[in-house]
Amino acid sequence: MPRIDDYHNAVKIAIEALDKESPKDILSRSGFEADAAGILVPFLNRVYRIGIPGFAFSDTALEPKDVPIQEQVLILHYFQAGGLQFTTGNWIAYREIQGASFYFSAFVKRAIDPLKKTFGSNIQGLINAAEKLSGQAIPAGDAGFEFRPLPRIPIQLILWEGDTEFPPEANILFDETIGDILSPEDVAWLAGMLVYRLMALSR
Repeated sequence: MPRIDDYHNAVKIAIEALDKESPKDILSRSGFEADAAGILVPFLNRVYRIGIPGFAFSDTALEPKDVPIQEQVLILHYFQAGGLQFTTGNWIAYREIQGASFYFSAFVKRAIDPLKKTFGSNIQGLINAAEKLSGQAIPAGDAGFEFRPLPRIPIQLILWEGDTEFPPEANILFDETIGDILSPEDVAWLAGMLVYRLMALSR
């Protein structure tokens, strides 16, 4: 389990690398837009502004909150991503991401298990929460939604409701380009952030 110092160090390393790049190049490959004050980053149900240079995060809400350090790391890593500038529409499971086997248990703990536990007997709760995050319904499972938490990263959440005979089941799918954009650890964090935001919105 990373310590808070590890996250702060990751932020520092990413910023040092990004400050050497052209802001135009960063915007072009990330899919975000900028205003005079920095890059605007819609992330789940919040919107952040990130200054250039320096990449300092701020919340644009009327009552701003601190930007969680894990989210800062994830977004900065996304800014650094190369790979294809488009998605293919070919969906893969987390296990199919190169190098993901080491983080699979963390992925299940952070994303799959909370999804099943919270919504496995509350499909309507997932439907209501997904609408608040602009999730697009897909024909899969008892409830399925596609989200785009970052411009180049679509994610599908699929849930099968449990009953007296069978426990609930869930799956989370990614476009096959995901491994060219984020590390398996970052993908696990992103999936968990999406699920936990849905959990919060369902209350």
